[in-house]
Amino acid sequence: MQSLIEGMILYHDSYVAVEKPDLDKCAKHKDFGQGFYLTTSLEQAISFSRMTLRKAKRDGLIPVTEKTAWVSSFHVGDITGLKTFVFQTADKEWLHCIVSHRREKYFSDIRWQMKDYDVVGGKVANDDTNTTIFAYVENVFGPMGSENADNICISLLIPERLNDQFCFRSSKAISSLTYLK
Repeated sequence: MQSLIEGMILYHDSYVAVEKPDLDKCAKHKDFGQGFYLTTSLEQAISFSRMTLRKAKRDGLIPVTEKTAWVSSFHVGDITGLKTFVFQTADKEWLHCIVSHRREKYFSDIRWQMKDYDVVGGKVANDDTNTTIFAYVENVFGPMGSENADNICISLLIPERLNDQFCFRSSKAISSLTYLK
């Protein structure tokens, strides 16, 4: 997993071009909490933009005739002073963090530990992983949080095939981004 560094280019998928990220418009129950999500993978952003376009049509946010999905690119500028945490691998702490943000009643201690970070990064648990995470929460693999359940869930998520994501969670973090195109 790559750390956040100045000068890197990150991509954001949407059903509209996003030049000025607005944290108030960001969904609350995503992998690392409410924030503006970006990735180093242009291919991932393109793939996710198609999915985002379908969801926006389904939810009535845009006309069903709309055919354009968007990938906005950003340059990471000065990150001095940003409190950043990056999960280097898809491990039990990463899994518990994702579950705690998607379902607030679980692993609240992890969510509490993450609350002050401006940027949180790690592997992406995308829509393809929802079924596995739901099964984990429903104790299908054994008691949630147990070593056995954690190991089964992580192995089924095939973490070596998951791309990265960075969640910019504060206005200070957003101000480090410059829209490119």
